[in-house]
Amino acid sequence: MKKLLLLAGFALFSLTSNAQETNKGLQGTWWAAGQLSFGSNDNGTVKTTSNAIIPVVGYFVAPTTTVGLAVGVINGKTETKTGSVTTTTAESSAFIVQPLVRKYWGIGGKFFLFGQASLPMTFGKDKISDDKMTSFGVDIAPGFDFIVNKWMTVETSFSLVNFTSTTTKPNVGDKTTDVSFNANPFDLTGSRNVGGLRVGVKFLF
Repeated sequence: MKKLLLLAGFALFSLTSNAQETNKGLQGTWWAAGQLSFGSNDNGTVKTTSNAIIPVVGYFVAPTTTVGLAVGVINGKTETKTGSVTTTTAESSAFIVQPLVRKYWGIGGKFFLFGQASLPMTFGKDKISDDKMTSFGVDIAPGFDFIVNKWMTVETSFSLVNFTSTTTKPNVGDKTTDVSFNANPFDLTGSRNVGGLRVGVKFLF
């Protein structure tokens, strides 16, 4: 696993350092994006809440090549109400770090195709059982970007190939490691939706 991550990291930075461009493009431009979400569901007996704050900041090191870093947190909580007594039955928190590199290709006008490679790393904890979870992965995601104006773009992408290794270290007992690999972005047996579809805006400055 460590060799795979090192190889992937080397490939990402080799892609960046070897980029050859003939015009300035967006070189030297900073950008910011991210994920911000809050959710709550209460049926009178069980209440679940969740939130995610994951800002992303990047920099164009070449006219059509950018590197970035996402850092954030994800929290979740479940409470059960019995009469006048409310009990927390589940609560977790996770810290996210994800370096990435992205390459753009113009496909006409203000539309661009891009390919993104990232190394998501998650460090989480179950606050009830005190179990700890660590996850390392590699994700390849193509997408489209539309330039709205000189300071904002709208983009969409989906996970094409991803590999994840997750290690759970319980408060009591031996640790376990689960490895998953997915090279099929489509849900062929259910909704037939594109897997992990993401839509958002990116601000340039």
